[in-house]
Amino acid sequence: MIDSAPTGVPFPTRAPAAERPSALLFACRMNVIRSPMAAAITRHLFPNQIYTRSAGVRPGALDPFVQIVMEEMGIDISRHIPHSFEELEDTNFDLVVTLAPEAHHKALELTRTNAMDVEYWPTMDPSLATGSRSQILDAYRSLRDELTMRIKKRFVWQPRGND
Repeated sequence: MIDSAPTGVPFPTRAPAAERPSALLFACRMNVIRSPMAAAITRHLFPNQIYTRSAGVRPGALDPFVQIVMEEMGIDISRHIPHSFEELEDTNFDLVVTLAPEAHHKALELTRTNAMDVEYWPTMDPSLATGSRSQILDAYRSLRDELTMRIKKRFVWQPRGND
């Protein structure tokens, strides 16, 4: 990317890859909705560019609404197995993005023994949505779309030729 200085002389700006961690962890409360969605979206947008995993403060059971809204985006999340921070095989992440307060506190504990940055992205929990099936799905879609937008912006996504 090139921007022009006030004199009209172009000067280089930071390359988009400079904004990206090489290893990224998304974390939420139970690793069943927010963090697996964010990890899957990141892997989809940045294939083979960012090593991405997800974890929760405690593991739960994958939410079927997550599978539905992710399939709408062309992402198959059906093989995701929820797990906790303690079950992570590797904790060498450059960045941990937390999506729930409990996860943020847990991630900050990791910084005592690991050199990593932690960012908190407050996000709604769509499992708290009420109403018809359609209204509940809309809450999940809203979360998916919010995460997609934040991921694209934070990690400087550039569309590929066919995107």
